[in-house]
Order: sequence, then structure tokens, then C-alpha cells
Amino acid sequence: MTGTLAAVGAGIAVIGAGIGIGKIGSSAMDAMARQPEASAKIQTAMIIAAALIEGVALFAVVVALIA
Repeated sequence: MTGTLAAVGAGIAVIGAGIGIGKIGSSAMDAMARQPEASAKIQTAMIIAAALIEGVALFAVVVALIA
């Protein structure tokens, strides 16, 4: 039973991270289309935000599997 709940928790964390990174990518593309001259700054911010989200998702998966 505990393994099943851990798997569900890990799955929810991964789905949430995927949705978050997808929204970041979509918003960044919209911003780059509006202001192409700022694309380097937008891309850097997007990569940093995606990395932070992935870090939190990895932490959530580890906590779900340990618990």
C-alpha cells in the first residue's frame, strides 16, 4: 500500500513539473515573439526557472519514494 501511494505522489510531482515547465516555455516563446531583441535574457531566465522546477520535482519524487 505504501509503495502505491509513493508512486502516486511521485507521479503527481512529475506531472506538476511537466505542466510548469510547459507553461514557462510557452510564455517565453510568446515573449520572444513580441520582443526578439530581448530573447537572450528571456531564454536565460526560462532555463533557470525550468532548472529550479526540475530540482523541486526531483526533491518531491525522492521524498515520496522515501516516505
